[in-house]
Amino acid sequence: MELSRDLDVRRAYARDVSGLELVPDAVARPTSADEIIDLVRAAIADHTTLTAAGSQTSTTGASITGEGALVSMRAMTRIIDIDTVERVARVEPGITVGALNQELASASLRFAPDPTSEHDATIGGAIACNASGARSLRYGPTRAHVRAVRVVNGDGNAVALRRPGLEKNTVGYYAAQDPVDWIVGSEGTLGIVVEAELALVRMPDHEIGLAIPFPDERSALRFVVHAREHADGDALTRPQCLEFFDCGSLAIARADVGSLRWMNGAAALVYLEQALDADQPVAESLDRWLASAQAFGARADDIEVFGDAPALRAARKFRHAVPAHMNERGSARRPFGGRKVSTDWAVPYRRLADALEAARRAADGQKIEPPITYGHAGNGHPHQNFIAADAEELWRINGLIEETIRAVLRLGGTAAAEHGLGKLKRPWLRAQLSPVQIELMLALKRALDPLGLFAPGNVL
Repeated sequence: MELSRDLDVRRAYARDVSGLELVPDAVARPTSADEIIDLVRAAIADHTTLTAAGSQTSTTGASITGEGALVSMRAMTRIIDIDTVERVARVEPGITVGALNQELASASLRFAPDPTSEHDATIGGAIACNASGARSLRYGPTRAHVRAVRVVNGDGNAVALRRPGLEKNTVGYYAAQDPVDWIVGSEGTLGIVVEAELALVRMPDHEIGLAIPFPDERSALRFVVHAREHADGDALTRPQCLEFFDCGSLAIARADVGSLRWMNGAAALVYLEQALDADQPVAESLDRWLASAQAFGARADDIEVFGDAPALRAARKFRHAVPAHMNERGSARRPFGGRKVSTDWAVPYRRLADALEAARRAADGQKIEPPITYGHAGNGHPHQNFIAADAEELWRINGLIEETIRAVLRLGGTAAAEHGLGKLKRPWLRAQLSPVQIELMLALKRALDPLGLFAPGNVL
């Protein structure tokens, strides 16, 4: 397969959502696994490197490269098979999460992980960074839904890796027992995924959403902790997502809704979704949620219920308006050396209020405008978005984020919860993992990619 070295083509693949720009030496656009095998074997012979990319929605620079060839997987979009009885789909890596779920809807099935950019995010990209989303509170991240992968490794061969499917196994170290877990979250550094077998879930009979306004942030976060901790005891109040909006992100959502009176006067918002089976009463579930929210000071008269599929799509729209708005603001600052800077840290959910307070104290100390904060509070995982006006402010914001993440790690948290490390967050690997853990990763890299062909600069 020929590589394109045309400068305009290379520049077309030089950016992702991170704000970085890296122009590859060449671009490959394979349409089949056989072409990828040929590409890897040619790379071995030519001593070049390969960075696989999907729709390039990475926030960490993982899907761009300034060396070797960028391998665009966008043309590999086949659904190979859907087994509605076993609830399994076999797909190529270039299909998006949204397109797959559109095909599954007629069978009342879905691929559970729901990254914000589901209509852009590819299955291959979701596997690469172990993507998650709002529903990960109920279903977990991508890792839990990948049953098998076919990967072209560093010797140019396609290997099939499948989960053992055992309830008990004591053969070997635990880290070696399930090779699928080596690939999920590896950010393209161990090989190129050419096919995936995915576990599917049945769509609930009913889904309802509630947008619950609160007079202050602390009350909203106390409600999130209560909702999370009481979820197991009552099937009628077991949320599949618990999303948080601070005052700034709520203002963006309000503008998207198109009414300045929507949630007017609220200082924070919690959006939750409840899934119910046909024999579970919707009205009783709503009554319980409303009573619980009011007990934590929610503005009861302004609670909005999203009771059917069109309404839930509208709710998703205002939720997704926040990152879209911040991406636009960040793009406008690129000519001046600035950009959007986003965090992906997480803490144990009970510590989220403490972590947010630490982050805001750090911003005040640096005299930086407070970030727009929103996201997956039920998992202790907010996103904080800053806009750096220029290169000098970018430097100061990065220093502020370093201070915040050190506080997050002291609270038992992580520097990256769903977007991976890529290139931007790579320095945090050594802050969070021990030398023994890193050496284990390096040993796996040497075993599967001995020549260092794949995704240079990502993670390690």
